[in-house]
Amino acid sequence: MAIKFQYNKTSLHEINKQLKVRIRALPTLKNKESALRMEVKRAKDKTIELNELFEKEIKNYENLARLWNEFDINLVDIEDVKLSYKKIAGVSIPILENVIFKVKIFSLFTAPDWFLMGIEIIKNILKIAYEREVFKMKMKILEHARRKTTQKVNLYEKVQIPGYEDAIRKIKRFLEDEENLSKSAQKILKSRTQDFGD
Repeated sequence: MAIKFQYNKTSLHEINKQLKVRIRALPTLKNKESALRMEVKRAKDKTIELNELFEKEIKNYENLARLWNEFDINLVDIEDVKLSYKKIAGVSIPILENVIFKVKIFSLFTAPDWFLMGIEIIKNILKIAYEREVFKMKMKILEHARRKTTQKVNLYEKVQIPGYEDAIRKIKRFLEDEENLSKSAQKILKSRTQDFGD
């Protein structure tokens, strides 16, 4: 990306201003990038942990498969999922507050006595599954923000700051050359007027 400029003091002043803005913003962007990188890693680790917990919970109850055939899966419904949002390094991310379940009424006398425990097991597994999905969403949001921040850091560091510095150097050289030519022209003019005056 070539920096557009003109060879005058106004353009020099404007480019200097743009350069200072980017130099001041660069450390903040780098800090944001490293904070986002850490948060992405935390979210990824938590997602892996929740995946393992989910698999473990499922395996714990696989040996009860015959009993689960008797269980009415329509007894437990998800009524609501409460999310809140928190900002991390300027990025709004979801946080699971609560999963609200609705348990349908059933007869304790006709249903097997383990149904109450089964309902709690289902609630626990669903809660883990929702928490895992929220962390996956959090990880995607943070990774996208980190990628964009990295791109901006690279743009500033590798393209814009060197481009502005180069433009400033070119303008200064041009203005110095113009000033030197002007002085030389004045000297020549002065010496010629003195020659004609003699």
